Amino acid sequence: MQYALSIIMGRAIPDARDGLKPVHRRILYAMDQLSLYPNTGHRKCARVVGEVLGKFHPHGDMAVYDALVRLAQHFSTAYPLIDGHGNFGSIDADPAAAMRYTECRLTKLSQAALLEDLQDDTVDFLPNFDGNEIEPAVLPAKLPILLLNGSSGIAVGMATNIPPHNLNEIMTACTALVKARQGGAAVTDKKLLQMVPGPDFPTGASILSTGGTEKLYTTGNGGIVMRAVTKIEKITTGRKSSITRTAIIVTELPYQVNKAALLEKIAGLVNEKKLDGIADLRDESDRDGIRVVIELKRDAVAAVVLNNLYKKTPLQTTFSGNFLALMTANRDSSSSLVPQRFTLRQAMDCFLDFRFETIRRKSQFQLTKVNARSHIVAGLLMALDKVDMVIQIVRASADQQAAREALYIELGTSSEQTDAILKLQLGQLTRLNKGKLESEKADLEESRESLTHLLEVDDAVYDVMREEFIDMMKRFGGERKSSIIVEDDGDFCDMDLIENSRSVIVVTRGGYIKRMPLKTFESQGRGTRGKRGTSDGGESADSEVAHCFTCNDHDTLLMVTQNGIAYGLRAYQVPIAGRTAKGQPIPSVLPVRGDEVITAILPVSEFSDEEYVVLTTEQGWIKRTPLDAFEKLSSRGLTIATLEDGDRLKWCHRVRNEDDILIGTVGGMATRFGAAKLRPTGRTSRGVRAMKLREGDTIADMNVLSGKNKEYILTVTAQGYGKRIATSEFRAQARGGVGVIAIKFKRGQEEDKVSCLRIVKDDEEILVITARGIMVRQKASDIPSQGRSATGVMVQRVDDGDHISSVSIVPQYEEIDG
Repeated sequence: MQYALSIIMGRAIPDARDGLKPVHRRILYAMDQLSLYPNTGHRKCARVVGEVLGKFHPHGDMAVYDALVRLAQHFSTAYPLIDGHGNFGSIDADPAAAMRYTECRLTKLSQAALLEDLQDDTVDFLPNFDGNEIEPAVLPAKLPILLLNGSSGIAVGMATNIPPHNLNEIMTACTALVKARQGGAAVTDKKLLQMVPGPDFPTGASILSTGGTEKLYTTGNGGIVMRAVTKIEKITTGRKSSITRTAIIVTELPYQVNKAALLEKIAGLVNEKKLDGIADLRDESDRDGIRVVIELKRDAVAAVVLNNLYKKTPLQTTFSGNFLALMTANRDSSSSLVPQRFTLRQAMDCFLDFRFETIRRKSQFQLTKVNARSHIVAGLLMALDKVDMVIQIVRASADQQAAREALYIELGTSSEQTDAILKLQLGQLTRLNKGKLESEKADLEESRESLTHLLEVDDAVYDVMREEFIDMMKRFGGERKSSIIVEDDGDFCDMDLIENSRSVIVVTRGGYIKRMPLKTFESQGRGTRGKRGTSDGGESADSEVAHCFTCNDHDTLLMVTQNGIAYGLRAYQVPIAGRTAKGQPIPSVLPVRGDEVITAILPVSEFSDEEYVVLTTEQGWIKRTPLDAFEKLSSRGLTIATLEDGDRLKWCHRVRNEDDILIGTVGGMATRFGAAKLRPTGRTSRGVRAMKLREGDTIADMNVLSGKNKEYILTVTAQGYGKRIATSEFRAQARGGVGVIAIKFKRGQEEDKVSCLRIVKDDEEILVITARGIMVRQKASDIPSQGRSATGVMVQRVDDGDHISSVSIVPQYEEIDG
């Protein structure tokens, strides 16, 4: 316990009054004793370290030198207290040169703000470790150095981490608090946070307004998100500078981020394939500032790469603040110091109380000196009024002691006044000197009144404090270095890190799901075999394809189970895998139960209050629900339909009031009716009958007709035959009817059945996939347009034992501006 207390009090935790740890305080005091002022020459750091070790701080020389170096580093200390000359390290964590090579002296700020009042009995002095010297218990700070430069330290059982702040902002807040003490308007927490919106780090960078700052200032503990300052530039590369590429230029780094380690981290992520889109990385920093160039590949989106850099590297970090310092227990200067957690207001109040006390002690010290001088001046004036008597007494006295006694008896002066009279020279016994003494007496009387006023009236002290604060702001204040981004919450979602590319998502009947880039499947001709899209060609139940569709990576996927439960998932959250990979089990992506099967998936780019979701079951029940009812759908799942026993929910599509709904059966029948004829119902309703089914027939597919020109109904059978049918061939009917013929099966293929119906346009591409995962991407216009009674042509060649599982439309894709 004794050791722990010594660490807390003597090393690791700063004093809230002057913001310094003992080693820092002793370094500055030793330099003051050596007269290393800003207007003098630099002195070897080894000389200062030796002075500190020999007189005040009996610890290791490197511990003292490291503390001295940090006080001089402009990238570590917001307001350096030591002016260093030589190599004092770098932001790349390069160490400073040995103390025998470097030199130092005090800065103007440290002399004016910490040491100027030291000789005016403003603070207590204590014996040093061996009792041969005295040292100040605290420095008479005119500025709250604890907040301006911050502090960090790890003690036993506690730690502190205080960020630096802007001088102008802190002193403005202190001035407002002083005015409030004088009876002015109270400073609420909201006003205080407006005056001090956040820390100001010496390396600049940006602070994201995430609420961590407010929490830190009001509770003493909180995280502050810092982000590097970057810009996007077009640069030329190559031997002849003929290649133009986009580059991310980093000009400011978060506080305490090692630039060399940052570059190594980025390079490591690129080599490990965890960071895409970066072609080159180099450091072009010089004495003018930081410039890190991150050159991008041609097809890289700058915004995506930058967000990944923020996510995965120290270009964005969190400063974990913890306000802890040594403070008096009850704002009484005589009470002992104890480590306390404090808020921003408490830190300022502690400094203001301390400054109030130092001004009072300084005033008392100066008043004592003024009174002593006034007493002497009064005796000298008394002697000048009776100068002949004084001369005669001095001439008649046998020695100085006799003269002192005679003057004491004849003039009635005190011993101090008598000594001052005897020290007068003949040249000072003139009328001019008497006039100067009378003027000095008047000045001393005025000073006495002013100092007495300071000692008796609190508001007078507060006025002096305000004047000091304004003077400090004019001399040492400056603009904020760290900008504050108010509109950014700092916690960007994963979607900001993912390029909105087109992908193919495959779900197998065995419950596996995967995502593949659409560019994996080049466009092929009609009737070709296609490429494998699953692990074993669908020969096992696990790899047999149940759903295959294309979407953009930012789309929301409404994943519907046969039991009427819907789950929400972003497309980019589906694990990416190769063409022949098996994929991930759906329960590892969504919390589905073991008996649930994904029967329908609806990709949604944006939710509109003018659109609806149409749900259809295998037995022909249908319902329409507003799309925005699913906007807050999450991976936890939500009931969207009530089903009859033995029925399964299988289809899910978006629809508008002006659209028509097309439903086809496996037997080749189809019906069309207006979506407006379906009354919108709630999420948990059952719906109404969509189509009258013949015995043994079931619903094969459901789709939506927008009513636009040049739309066709693509009908594909399980054996790979298909055709396009003009939408005009299907007239609108009443809901619940038998429908009309949509396709006839080829002779010898009577056991064939309709696999799917899709609405296509001439300029669209389709992706046809078999149950074994064989995929063909082709143009819709390559499939001929035929009548309802035609048998179609070969769309995809199907192997024995395989069949067409699904057809999806490749979405139109627009380039997204980075």
